[in-house]
Amino acid sequence: METGSHPYVDYLKTLEFGGREGNYFDLPGLGGDKYDRLPYSIRVLLESGIRNCDGFQITSQDVTNLLDWNQNQDKKIEIPFRPARVILQDFTGVPAVVDFAAMRDAVKSLGGDPSLINPVCPADLVIDHSVQVDYFRSSEALTRNQAMEMERNRERFVFLKWGAKAFKNMLIVPPGCGIVHQVNLEYLGRVVFNSGGLLYPDSLVGTDSHTTMINGLGIVGWGVGGIEAEAVMLGQCISMVLPQVVGYKLTGVVSSYATSTDVVLTITKVL
Repeated sequence: METGSHPYVDYLKTLEFGGREGNYFDLPGLGGDKYDRLPYSIRVLLESGIRNCDGFQITSQDVTNLLDWNQNQDKKIEIPFRPARVILQDFTGVPAVVDFAAMRDAVKSLGGDPSLINPVCPADLVIDHSVQVDYFRSSEALTRNQAMEMERNRERFVFLKWGAKAFKNMLIVPPGCGIVHQVNLEYLGRVVFNSGGLLYPDSLVGTDSHTTMINGLGIVGWGVGGIEAEAVMLGQCISMVLPQVVGYKLTGVVSSYATSTDVVLTITKVL
């Protein structure tokens, strides 16, 4: 981000942490009482809007619409959102890598530098949709199933391994490392990004239906289709209606006879 001509450069502040310094956008300084009344999830959208405001895809009016969320939440106002990263599984991730490879071929045929074609934002691809259960009830079942997975999908895996080396801003997690939403929660969730000294909240869209599990870390994220995810990788915003927010406060102590699943199902039933 070039701060020199940024419309909200005056709200950049410096934070010291661990003997280092980083810059962040001072949202309370911009919004005052309006900001204080915003739900935390909307604050993440607001920060993204301010940070990515370019006067084209995201305008100052979009920022104002977010800041006035309390008045606008029922008006079905459309807002642009640029997530900090994208997460893919191999079922939808392979077509995305194929498209990026095709774009490189096109650029090369036109005399350009194909190495310039890379995802604009970090993209993590977890290979977890290829395994099948052929062997079971044996201590060797896992090893044998993984061997079959490699044999069946060798061509795809060789291509993805090439993609992992060829493209910047793209991390490919190899097969056998876990399912995508578990890997996302335990390894890929940043919580806070530090990009060249600029600090901002982690946020994402993903092509797996369990993408929203990342909300458990306080990270805003939800599932989208492969086309939407690829558009974000190419630097495009996703458009959505300014969301409503439901607050839920838990009090008291969970019974010793109840589990966390019981609590979640009860909340779901009430909502």
